[in-house]
Amino acid sequence: MKPGVATAAHLRPPRALLLCDALEQQLCLRINALARQPGIRRLFAGVSRLGDGVFWYVLMVGCALGLGQAGRLVALQMAAAALLGVAIYGLLKRRLVRERPFVSHAGIVCATPPLDRYSFPSGHTLHAVLFTTLAIAWFPLFAFLLVPFALLVAASRVVLGLHYPTDVLAGALLGWMIAQAALWLQPPF
Repeated sequence: MKPGVATAAHLRPPRALLLCDALEQQLCLRINALARQPGIRRLFAGVSRLGDGVFWYVLMVGCALGLGQAGRLVALQMAAAALLGVAIYGLLKRRLVRERPFVSHAGIVCATPPLDRYSFPSGHTLHAVLFTTLAIAWFPLFAFLLVPFALLVAASRVVLGLHYPTDVLAGALLGWMIAQAALWLQPPF
């Protein structure tokens, strides 16, 4: 390793995130207690798994194949915005190195394996909000399905012990901002 170059093992989260960890611990413990109930754990683990990408890929393909020119445009817009989202949240996670709640607090149970190490921001929530915002901007009737699903994805992250509420809020805000930028570049017609 080059002198003066920090690795993830040498980085510490900003003080603000450490303070948030302490403030959110009790809330995380209460919400995560739901994961001890097998039916609730299965529900949120399933929602989380769909939110890994499967649900969004099906949405993009369905739009592209079944909704004409507007469907193809929104599918391309979703793909481009999602790639930007991956780049942004990946960079933030590597820089901010906030450990997941189940790592930092012994009472919080990890109810499903995480996709990566760090928690801030929630990539699942970022993409749920991003895809939902774009889809309903083009096809408002999709809201009845996508809004509840996006809310379940966001909730799943805390219930399963993978994220703090502030991770989810930050992910939602980033997803909404990226979607708004994409809509500004290519508004629905």
